[in-house]
Amino acid sequence: MAIQVPKYRRIDGQEQPFIPFGPFKIRIPFVHWGVEMTEVLQAMVMFVVGMAAIVALQDVFGMSFEVALTIVCFHEMTYCLHQVFGDPIIPGWITPALPITVAFISKYPMGVERVEHLIALQIMVGFLFLILGLSGLAKKLLHIIPRAMQSGIVLGAGMAALTGKWCFAKGGSGIVTHPWSISLGVLFAFYLIFSKHFGGHMHSKDESNIKSFMLKVAQFGIVPGIILGIIVGWITGELPLPEMQSGLFFKPHIKEVITNYSIFGVGIPPLMTWVQVIPMAIVAYIIAFGDVIVGYQVMKDANEFRKDELIDADPNRLNLMCAIRNFLEGCIMPTVTLAGPLWAAMTVAVTERYKLGRKAMDSIFGGSGSFNFMKFASCLILPLVCIFKPALPVALSLTLMIQGFACVYIAMRLVNTNTERGIAGVTGGALAAGGPLMGLVVGLVLSFALLGKEAFMEKATD
Repeated sequence: MAIQVPKYRRIDGQEQPFIPFGPFKIRIPFVHWGVEMTEVLQAMVMFVVGMAAIVALQDVFGMSFEVALTIVCFHEMTYCLHQVFGDPIIPGWITPALPITVAFISKYPMGVERVEHLIALQIMVGFLFLILGLSGLAKKLLHIIPRAMQSGIVLGAGMAALTGKWCFAKGGSGIVTHPWSISLGVLFAFYLIFSKHFGGHMHSKDESNIKSFMLKVAQFGIVPGIILGIIVGWITGELPLPEMQSGLFFKPHIKEVITNYSIFGVGIPPLMTWVQVIPMAIVAYIIAFGDVIVGYQVMKDANEFRKDELIDADPNRLNLMCAIRNFLEGCIMPTVTLAGPLWAAMTVAVTERYKLGRKAMDSIFGGSGSFNFMKFASCLILPLVCIFKPALPVALSLTLMIQGFACVYIAMRLVNTNTERGIAGVTGGALAAGGPLMGLVVGLVLSFALLGKEAFMEKATD
């Protein structure tokens, strides 16, 4: 049973209680939704995935671990806004865009100019979420952009991830520096997530203890691979053992972040900076909007499965929440991961437990809210942070390799003809090697030249 004020327990068939506030539905933890201990325990392990952003922030901006952790803590805190303001989905990074974002930001000199470009980019992404999402133009944009070009953008994101410094690049900090820990960790994660062999066994009628155990392990998505990678890293010496620090809670370095990395410290970026980030913002939004649709469908499926709770999963509200998060982070504590609409693996995992019935999970808001709040709290618990700190490079590498794998097969599924596949491949290569502007231009030119203007109206009648 969820831990909640009894007065506000939901009547079967109705929405979870809330306070109306414009397009939002305010729900206070412990009052309007109960805390689910299963998701609390999961978050104390899964938070390591979000912590991996520290590595990217350190590499791109040369900031200290403590400063990067402060930014990550703020990012994790904004996740909690979703359940408080009425959105049931567990949000995440715009993960496929991360390697492209890092490459784009890294073109500019270290220091204020690089920070200005990240600030402008994240605020611009928030602006796109606000305008395109609430106006309904987002779907029209995806109708206009040819499938081959969409495929190329996703494929380019996958290429950038796999060939980048945290995966297979020769001079990087990926598999070259952590060969055993990353190789075994990613193979195990691939097996659990993508293997037909594993999937076939898991859907068999054999009810053995091994099958039951492996099903529970698979529910944690990428984390079992990360844990295996950490253990292998400790055994082989590729990763140092944790060094514990005194104290129970991490003290965020807020003043240093505000002074050096916020709009209040470095000032409003110049006009040219805003112009330069537009192509990258468009690419990030195109990638993210697909997650909006996926998240909505997952909640729609859960709504049909359980009749005791009416889930109001509004794509417009989700777009608005992503706009607010990107605006807040862009102004105060910008991050290269950007603020995306969906962590698909955890949203699906929580939803699957929700489908087991009200006794298993009282409300979808209790499950997703408990996970998000504890994930944020875990980033402030110093012993947990110290345990996982040495393993963050491996966690980031595994995250990007799995994302790269997924991007490639998703991109291939979007196209049907050899011409479309060719356009996707060239567009993806241009995007990964030349950046977002080159990728968009190449995709547009090839689509028009090889497919004709009909390609830009292909989905209008879907």
